[in-house]
Amino acid sequence: MKAPINIALVGNPNSGKSSLFNALTGLNQKVSNFPGVTVDKKTGNARITPQLDATIIDLPGTYSLYPKSADEFVTYDVLLNPKGEDRPNMILIIADASNLKRNLLFCSQIIDLKLPVIIGLTMMDLAKKKGVEIDLAGLERELGVPVVAINPRKNKGLPQLKKNIELIAQEKFGAPARDFIENQELAPAVIADVKKIFPVTSDYGALHVAVNYDELEFLNKGQQQQIKASIHTNGFNKTKIQAEEIMQRYSRIKHIMNVTVVETDPLQQQLQTERIDNLLLHRFWGYLILLAVLFLLFQSIFWLASYPMDLIEAGFGSISGWFSQILPDNKVSDIFINGIIAGLGGIAVFIPQIMILFGLITILEDTGYMARISFLTDRLMRQVGLNGKSVMPLISGVACAVPAIMAARNIENKKERLITIMITPLMACSARLPIYTIMIALVIPNKNVLGFLSLQGLVMMGLYLLGFFMAIAIAGIMKWFIRIREKSYFIMELPVYRAPRWKNVGTTMIEKAKIFVMDAGKVIMVISIILWFLASYGPGKPMEGVHQKYEQLMAQTTDSAQLQDLDKQFQSEKLANSYAGILGHAIEPVVKPLGFDWKIGIALITSFAAREVFVGTMATLYSVGETEDSDATLREKMAAATRIDGTPVYTLATGLSLMIFYAFAMQCMSTLAIVKRETRSWKYPIIQFLYMTALAYACSWLIYVIFK
Repeated sequence: MKAPINIALVGNPNSGKSSLFNALTGLNQKVSNFPGVTVDKKTGNARITPQLDATIIDLPGTYSLYPKSADEFVTYDVLLNPKGEDRPNMILIIADASNLKRNLLFCSQIIDLKLPVIIGLTMMDLAKKKGVEIDLAGLERELGVPVVAINPRKNKGLPQLKKNIELIAQEKFGAPARDFIENQELAPAVIADVKKIFPVTSDYGALHVAVNYDELEFLNKGQQQQIKASIHTNGFNKTKIQAEEIMQRYSRIKHIMNVTVVETDPLQQQLQTERIDNLLLHRFWGYLILLAVLFLLFQSIFWLASYPMDLIEAGFGSISGWFSQILPDNKVSDIFINGIIAGLGGIAVFIPQIMILFGLITILEDTGYMARISFLTDRLMRQVGLNGKSVMPLISGVACAVPAIMAARNIENKKERLITIMITPLMACSARLPIYTIMIALVIPNKNVLGFLSLQGLVMMGLYLLGFFMAIAIAGIMKWFIRIREKSYFIMELPVYRAPRWKNVGTTMIEKAKIFVMDAGKVIMVISIILWFLASYGPGKPMEGVHQKYEQLMAQTTDSAQLQDLDKQFQSEKLANSYAGILGHAIEPVVKPLGFDWKIGIALITSFAAREVFVGTMATLYSVGETEDSDATLREKMAAATRIDGTPVYTLATGLSLMIFYAFAMQCMSTLAIVKRETRSWKYPIIQFLYMTALAYACSWLIYVIFK
């Protein structure tokens, strides 16, 4: 068997490229980074024929070969660099048949790079609905490259696509024989000089090297100086050349469209998408509908998840009680029940909400509504130094700040990208969800407003909106301090509306639940066991003193009620004198102004590893400190918790203060690490940690004072 061939997968955003990549590679995928940059490199292995394997490189989506963002420069480098490690043997271009004219611009540029090319036309069904009929044979003849109609979602056209790949691999098809336009005539002297200086494969490739010579890392300093000299000598004006090239390409595309595409009654055809957009993008109703969608999203998290959560919580409470009855009273049983079982319960109870949140977000993405949210919020974003493209990372931050910050790479403007990175962690990510859920259940009454709106759901929505509006406010402040002057434009394609792929929704829900259990679960379990040890043991003399004191007191009475009271006091005092208790009491003066006790203080420290660890920490601390009611749920134990003076720990003021603290605090090492990687500096994560911690402390203190 021959070595795998390299196939570069390119295309406009929303053209179906990712669907084809998944259809060809299945589960044989991996994500890394392109050398020297933080842009994701998606590669996968595909079996084309029994004798032919291929490595598919899924390049970032781009509209033309004139790059504006870091993502587009990666595509540019892979396609132009003849010595690059990812140099493709052939290029597979995915083009949207329902927007063929726009997609053909990029196709024509790729064709002129003189590498073997196949064009895969997607969304033929949508083109048909628009009344568009495409003569595939005529289009293939005009372009001079194979054209195949495909539907990756339904695996249609893939056998024919693979057959064309096989023919190119067998060298029965080669690079396009003719240029799409006369590239050589655009700048003959400069193109000739570049081809002498650097081994490009085409006139058009030489033209691009001349346009971007100072940003292409595969050119050495000497080559860059020679190209610069040629440009200066020949009066090369790259803006004028680019404009002339694009005009020539669209002139030829217009001819191709006239001879290969038939549109029936184009003026009478009104797509369902356009009719829906008239409502969803309306100046007034569009924003009202957006608020309604967000409202339903957060109400559903409580409506749909409450039943499975109650069952899971009750189930783990019963399991703990059952094990307490059948297992002997020793240290192994103690760590199993109060360390492992309590930690598992703290993880499992939030799986329904995680799954529902990601399921609903996937539905919004699949239907095409997520892109409309960017469009609607562009005006607001511009007021604070951002643009509509910043909305997608911010919305992604509702799931997790790490991939959301990485998604900011497609923002071309450096200042807007940096501000987006700095404010994205203020969005209420899914790691905050367990904290919000348990605190809302503790301090917010479970009742309806206006007879049908859940008050707890309204508070949850308020916390998410609070994160968003605080992010906007901080962005408005940062735009005055970040001194980068660069114009930006918001150009975005709105995808057509589609029915959600329910299989994709279900797969996403299961995968996100697995990630939560495996990634967050491992951290929670480790910290739960460490905390069990810290809460069960302490310095020798103080712990011995506590044991001796209560042994003497218990020996002096036989009354069962008094013995239970003494045992409860013993467990509480033992916990206070443990290593965890000593640590908690040491930091208590710092957190006391916020209404927090020493147990919450410990949770604030442990949850820096991951915010959701807060619940696991509480589960362990309250399990170790209790001997009765082993089958009581964590919420019941927290609700019963009291301070030294007998007042409850979790009052409305404390609960709101704690939620506000977690809404704004940078309690996530992974986020700081990714900010450092994306900005290539420790300066910005340090600033981010300091401003978010100060903001969290100040707002938490203010809320506690108001509601105390």
